Amino acid sequence: MLPKRIELLSEVVPQLRRLAIIGDFSDATFLKIIEEGAAVAAKRFGFSWQRFQAVLENDYDEIFTRLAAEHFDAAYITSSPFNFQYSTRIVKLTLRHRIPAVGEVTTLATAGLLLSYGKDLKGSIARAAEYINKILRGAKPSDLPVEQAPKLLLTINLKTAKELGLTVPPSLIARADEVIE
Repeated sequence: MLPKRIELLSEVVPQLRRLAIIGDFSDATFLKIIEEGAAVAAKRFGFSWQRFQAVLENDYDEIFTRLAAEHFDAAYITSSPFNFQYSTRIVKLTLRHRIPAVGEVTTLATAGLLLSYGKDLKGSIARAAEYINKILRGAKPSDLPVEQAPKLLLTINLKTAKELGLTVPPSLIARADEVIE
């Protein structure tokens, strides 16, 4: 998924050469998935990347100040719990420091991130409720199938693009599930 998100981001930020990946990487499995995806995307799109650990609200101020000072072209916001908790702060900092960013959850783009591409959170919650209902009615959790998200949503925030001085290609807008103006 990370390579696809970067592909979408690079359509809006074609000069992408340096990417910051921001999240909590204390889980080794999560870190491995992120690093493998970043390596694939970097090779395919020709950029370098660096990860930034964020677990406290103050971490974000330091990270975005550094990204601006070191001329990073964009940021990738992972779906870590801390990023979700501080999403409003992250959005404000991306705008203040003029750093285009892509996220994994639609709510980030709705809040002001440039774009997001990920599972339909509302649909996932509804599906989880169905599973809970089945379990409460006696189904064994081990008997229920593991499911992937049935639908991925592309959300583009044109207001943010305009504020960052970016042009979103009409072909990308046409593929979006939601466009915020």
